[in-house]
Amino acid sequence: MEINILCIGDVVGKPGRSIVSQAIPRLVKQYGIDCVIANVENAAAGSGLTELLYNKFLRYGVHLMTLGDHIYRKGEIMPLLERSDCAVRPVNYPAESVGREVAIYETAKGPKVAVISVMGRLFMRPPCDCPFHAADRVLAKLPRDVNIVVVDMHAEATSEKVAMGWYLNGRVSLVFGTHTHIPTADEQILDRGTAYITDLGMTGPYDSVLGRRKDRILRYLISGLPAPFDVATDDVRLCGVLVRVDSDTGKAQHIERIRIDGLEGGAADEGD
Repeated sequence: MEINILCIGDVVGKPGRSIVSQAIPRLVKQYGIDCVIANVENAAAGSGLTELLYNKFLRYGVHLMTLGDHIYRKGEIMPLLERSDCAVRPVNYPAESVGREVAIYETAKGPKVAVISVMGRLFMRPPCDCPFHAADRVLAKLPRDVNIVVVDMHAEATSEKVAMGWYLNGRVSLVFGTHTHIPTADEQILDRGTAYITDLGMTGPYDSVLGRRKDRILRYLISGLPAPFDVATDDVRLCGVLVRVDSDTGKAQHIERIRIDGLEGGAADEGD
């Protein structure tokens, strides 16, 4: 059986949430999407996630959520992460960290999709354990009836992301990168059936510096003076990939990048 999965890159602030709310229903209808996965760690005013926004993403049609280095920016999210069955923390965070390591969604067709998040170590904070060994540990514990596994490699260095793709080749259905907010053009299916892309890109305002107002970032970079890194508002896009997976083998059959420019009409997100 074929399962179609939509993976959405880092959702930044209200602009990102708004286009997610408008685009998901259209994409689900157009492509017959069975599972929607989104990186939501930048959803709350550009950094972190709140329970209110978590519930909004569920209403918008997101089934599984990944988070990275900004996971605990909003302290109120911790009780939610303790009980949520669809949001994950990086698996190579300390064992004492709050949140589950694996989330599993049972599609309407029956096959289940598991997602895990792994954080890179190069140029990243806070320091964390080996992402390769952590991925091995979690994959070994997956239920036997889960053949489709998606991995979010949340990392700064492209080399580390590429290495993870090859390391998990043939053992998972898809490895996608997040964190750098720049979509890459290297989508492919590796020789053992794992779909791969170095970075999904950002879902948010592209008239910006990685989603933040250009004037604020330039002031900081040029003068060294502090400036609030407010979320920008213009040229909003949704970026990600569509992947088709054989549910019996867990191997990817197709991967393509997707970009949706700002939409008019539909549900609009409220709040910061």
